[in-house]
Amino acid sequence: MSPAAFSSSTLLLTVYTIVSKVHSDRNVYPSSGVLFVHVLEREYYKGEFPPYPKPGELSNDPITFNTNLMGYPDRPGWLRYIQRTPYSDGVLYGSPTLESVGKPTVIEITAYNRRTFETARHNLVINIMSAEDFPLPYQAEFFIKNMNVEEMLASEVLGDFLGAVKNVWQPDRLNAINITSALDRGGRVPLPINNMKEGVYVMVGADSPFSSCLREVENPQNQLRCSQEMEPAISCDKKFRAQFQIDWCKISLVDKMKVVYITQEVIRGDGILPDVGEYSPPSDTLRSRDYYSDFLITLAVPSAVALVLLAILAYIMCCRREGMEKRNMQTPDIQLVHHSAIQKSTKELRDMSKKREIAWPLSTLPVFHPVTGEMVPTMQTDTYDNTNMPLMQTQQSLPHQTQIPQQQNAGEFRMTTFQRLEVNGIPEERKLTEAMNL
Repeated sequence: MSPAAFSSSTLLLTVYTIVSKVHSDRNVYPSSGVLFVHVLEREYYKGEFPPYPKPGELSNDPITFNTNLMGYPDRPGWLRYIQRTPYSDGVLYGSPTLESVGKPTVIEITAYNRRTFETARHNLVINIMSAEDFPLPYQAEFFIKNMNVEEMLASEVLGDFLGAVKNVWQPDRLNAINITSALDRGGRVPLPINNMKEGVYVMVGADSPFSSCLREVENPQNQLRCSQEMEPAISCDKKFRAQFQIDWCKISLVDKMKVVYITQEVIRGDGILPDVGEYSPPSDTLRSRDYYSDFLITLAVPSAVALVLLAILAYIMCCRREGMEKRNMQTPDIQLVHHSAIQKSTKELRDMSKKREIAWPLSTLPVFHPVTGEMVPTMQTDTYDNTNMPLMQTQQSLPHQTQIPQQQNAGEFRMTTFQRLEVNGIPEERKLTEAMNL
């Protein structure tokens, strides 16, 4: 095998190509005003993707779905879609409207394999049929607290609920009209504790009046209990309690036979323009207008005002200055002398501060004479240059110093120098007198 053929075969084995498969359309025929539910089964779409990792081995790839009306980015207003996780089936549900009857609605369904990034596309054609008894005259909406919308859409659960409602209502014809999640009605997402559910609204319709059990919600006693956030006393609640927890305070009973449809004729007023036909733009024979004079007026007037203000400001700043000579003439002599004295004193203080030198810290010098007890004076910095002064003051003979012999080992003596302390140049003799009196 040539190297080029080997490299190409290796590339085919290691690189996965994203493939999109389009299949034939699928037709469904729901009725208007009746709940429509279509399940997008993951098992059905798994066959569209190649097996992994080995042929014949079961795989559980995550698959998500995207649904939209053909030629549009979203679905029709009456159609909703839900899929909790990539490992659960998707569900299309809703109640077809009367306006969509006779118009095929093509829904594009795109399945995404989130592991291999392959796609498969199907078209769902919804042919909405007209219901003979649409709309059903009596409609009731229940709020079920212990269900999520995808759980309620299951045929078994929905059948059990319709059976319980039929047992209480006992109509000749009963249909589920619509199902809505509580989140779509402004409900809050429940906390993930105690297996709490979102809640779901289920609307059903029948051809017979409401039963006495359903009418119990309208009693004044139950209305008062609902206003106090207490559960009303409903005799038929036990027929639902085994599987469905119904909030009877949120039940809604609608009698279409008593609803009066008011059609108002449009009255032309201030908010409606009269019908004057099509818009007729102006012709090309309009006389041209000269805007040169308007341009001059717009620029010349502000410019002239600005120049006048600038001239006034320049005159005030440049031609009206008094000067130092005029100021001194108008100032009293005593004030000038006082000001001059302050300036002279300030200058002398600044000159004196430049000549100041930092004194040595007293902690580095001896304080008392070891024999006489006299306080040692500080070093005078006016006579000696501190910059050349050694660290050990005993190495040089300075004024106001006293040398005292100190005995060393074997009869040897060593001269130790101490400096006398002065206060403002005057030796502190009082310390010696105090020491002699002790």
